[in-house]
Amino acid sequence: MESRISSVGQIYKNNYTADKPAVLFKDEIYTYADIDDKAIAYANYLRGKGVKKGDKVILNTGNSPEFFFVYLGTVRNAAVIVPINPMLTLQEIKFIASDSDAKFIVIHEGLMQKAGLTEASLGEALGLTVIPLGVAMIEEVEKAPREDFDLVEDPNEISTFLYTSGTTGHPKAAMLSHGNLIANAWQCNVALETEVDDVIMCVLPMFHVFAFTTCILLPLFKGATTDIIEAFQPKVVISELLTKQLTIFMGVPAMYMVLIEAGKNDIKFPKLRKAVCGGSALPVEIYRQVKEILGLPIIEGYGLTEASPATMFNPPSGVQKAGSIGQKLPEIEFRIGGENDEDLPVGAVGELLLRGPNIMQGYYNNPEETAETLRNGWLHTGDLAQKDEEDYIYIVDRKKDMVIVSGLNVYPREVEEALYKHPQIKDVAVIGVSDKLRGEIVVAYIVLKEGEEQPHHKEILRWLKEYLAVYKIPRRIEIVDDLPRNSTGKIMKRILKEQVEAELAGE
Repeated sequence: MESRISSVGQIYKNNYTADKPAVLFKDEIYTYADIDDKAIAYANYLRGKGVKKGDKVILNTGNSPEFFFVYLGTVRNAAVIVPINPMLTLQEIKFIASDSDAKFIVIHEGLMQKAGLTEASLGEALGLTVIPLGVAMIEEVEKAPREDFDLVEDPNEISTFLYTSGTTGHPKAAMLSHGNLIANAWQCNVALETEVDDVIMCVLPMFHVFAFTTCILLPLFKGATTDIIEAFQPKVVISELLTKQLTIFMGVPAMYMVLIEAGKNDIKFPKLRKAVCGGSALPVEIYRQVKEILGLPIIEGYGLTEASPATMFNPPSGVQKAGSIGQKLPEIEFRIGGENDEDLPVGAVGELLLRGPNIMQGYYNNPEETAETLRNGWLHTGDLAQKDEEDYIYIVDRKKDMVIVSGLNVYPREVEEALYKHPQIKDVAVIGVSDKLRGEIVVAYIVLKEGEEQPHHKEILRWLKEYLAVYKIPRRIEIVDDLPRNSTGKIMKRILKEQVEAELAGE
């Protein structure tokens, strides 16, 4: 990889044109010259507040230009930025503050007000220096010195802590270096064939690793433009797609369901030239409908926090295979590993192992988990996968989500794909729960399409028998109004599992 930069705080200088729009937000336009000025101003402002090399700075705000500016200013001080979900409770923030050894928190004033907290009470609760993000701070930043500096000396220095989603136990801080993030921005640029004139919609939450790299760092690296949307509100998103020159949509599967419904109502998005899907597995049925109804090439990819995150994409100009996460990005190596990390052949199911310049440095203050996850020099993803003859990768399921029924492996995604084919079903989640007789049984949660009458369970079971072996068919089917999702649209199967186990325990 060739790059003129070693600090992610100056990633926008890789392809710099002063008067080119870099960030759009509502009616505001920030050029690359503005980004440079803001990065320097925020760096000086934060240094004036005491932020220094190695300090951990929590960033708690929603999608906004200020997210960009605080991020760039923090890392130019060679400090470590710790973006968090604005929906976290005070107790959850306390855990991260303690776990990360943070010294500062930059938090939007509105979030403090909503929680009934003041700068003083929050600082006392967390034991941190609180920097409220609001009008007063922005005015102070404008008066800050414009001394251009960057304290990063080595691209291997840590720039960012991104916390894993914590679906099991407490979340862990993946330590990403300046070099990790710059490498992944370059890898995404090559793999997605982005262009300088691209305008990328950022409606994904900016604290999340998917948006962090593909909607912030990638456009800055390329010299393209990011259009920031505060939250996924269907009417707002569709209006933005119709009125602005957006060329790339980055989304999760649930978002594409909304765009498909718009397409069914003859709403077209003529400027869009590609759609990218990540965050969770893309059901084949949604992939098909995006192509057929919206007429868009939809590029499914695969990533994880520990890999900065992108590692695989279906090639935009090459062969795209439904159900596949595509081929590896440049400078990434992969293997399908067996029980003892031995290489498995084409078609065999094993754990996906990865290696490359984008792989994290480890988990902060967690040497045991780091050693286990990065053992033998390979990132162990925890995802079960298989490859075909052309090295396209197919995720079979999460290793921990696999259900073992009477000693036989059942992959929830396979059951979900079969259910998605049912004409009445809109959304689905499949889990495994303990069973005294079989070890585990398969349970399916189903959301029906609007206006559909509830089918009898036996009708669904008859449908599944055409696609699945008997042992894979759910023993229990729950029809619900919606499925619990986190802020990135990923279905929270842990909640479903807790619900059904509590119900079974009470029977």
